[in-house]
Amino acid sequence: MKLLVVTGGQHPYEESTPVLERFLQRGGHEVDVVDDTGILASDGLASYDVLVFNTLRRNETTLTESERVGMTQFIGGGKGFVCIHISGALPDAWPEYHDVTGGGWVFGQSTHPPYGQFRVNVADPAHPCADGIEDFTTNDELYTQIDWRGGNHVFLTAELDGESHPMAWTRSYGNGRVFATTLGHNGLSFETPQFQRLILNGLGWANG
Repeated sequence: MKLLVVTGGQHPYEESTPVLERFLQRGGHEVDVVDDTGILASDGLASYDVLVFNTLRRNETTLTESERVGMTQFIGGGKGFVCIHISGALPDAWPEYHDVTGGGWVFGQSTHPPYGQFRVNVADPAHPCADGIEDFTTNDELYTQIDWRGGNHVFLTAELDGESHPMAWTRSYGNGRVFATTLGHNGLSFETPQFQRLILNGLGWANG
């Protein structure tokens, strides 16, 4: 599978993206990593099977209109999209973004406890993205009060104060497939074996 990984922004991507690139390559994938999003508005995007976002794009790094159009046409036309952690944050200039991702972080609304260990639960073991994954403990941020769209298939959750919160889901966007997870804050989070299996499963599903 040929993958385009977009990175960069105000998050510890200098830790997480090298780990991501390594385990994607170990999984047999061809991986190109960029922090310049201009490729999203170019003909070169069509050569990829799946677009992977491990990036925070807001304010001065928000995608341009042509980049947004290129990205949505890529996914809606039948390609895959994998959205990791804060990559799903809603840009002020692009309120429709959560129609693509199915939801995610909203600045001024969403929150999380301090970074630390918590348990992730497999809510739907029959989901293809849950293949080979059992309930696990990870070092990460547990997102709450995120924005949400209908049509999501949640298969991983986590409990906080007696309430269940979605940790990973899949959805359709046009003719394309979208896999999203709120997990994946930093390098240590990406080193969790079940997280790596989750992303690899998500890639396979998104390319289906």
